Amino acid sequence: MSGSPVKILVVDDEPPIRKLLRVGLTAQGYEVHEAPDAATARARVGDVSPDLIVLDLGLPDTPGHALLGEWREQGLATPVVILSSRTDEGGIVKALETGADDYVAKPFGMNELGARIRVALRHRLQQQGEKAVFRTGGLSIDLVKRIVKLDEREIKLSPKEYDILRVLAQYSGKVLTHQFMLKQIWGPAADVQYLRVYVRQLRQKIEATPDQPHYITTETGVGYRLREADLPDSESASPEGR
Repeated sequence: MSGSPVKILVVDDEPPIRKLLRVGLTAQGYEVHEAPDAATARARVGDVSPDLIVLDLGLPDTPGHALLGEWREQGLATPVVILSSRTDEGGIVKALETGADDYVAKPFGMNELGARIRVALRHRLQQQGEKAVFRTGGLSIDLVKRIVKLDEREIKLSPKEYDILRVLAQYSGKVLTHQFMLKQIWGPAADVQYLRVYVRQLRQKIEATPDQPHYITTETGVGYRLREADLPDSESASPEGR
């Protein structure tokens, strides 16, 4: 992607949203292409070969998560950031489990969307070479030695607490659904309450204010995210327990 602008395909049926994204993303240095529906988006992906797709879930001809499923089944690895209404939690979860890299709720700010686009692009580039030590702010996680430090002070974690933090670090900046994390750590039959209890314990150890978490944020009704240093605090982040 170096040497030429990053190409972003905006798929949304609302002309004012497409205009807002075209103006805002062009100002951030991106080359923006547009599609008002799934049929046009399918053609644009082949014609443009975008580096990232911003995808609305509520398309007029095909649901956004279904279109994403088609692309992933075809082997398309392009990062996808979902645009969704705040009430569409089921659609968001389905899209994330289908292979979306992140989501932004409508109405949204261009600064937040830009930050999530940068994280999604960076994460996709890093997938081929996982970092041995992950750092964000004062938190560091040595994924080889299994050592966690906060402001250079080692934090003692239980095996399950570490496993949760490791999975979050491996997908840093990305929203992980409850079910994805349960499968990674306990298996498909586990109850989400297990996850909530351990996340609460983990926050007590790494957060300055556990009830207002900075590192492990809750995406309400969806899952959790380990916040990267350049990501703004999510407006959907909520106190522990959800």
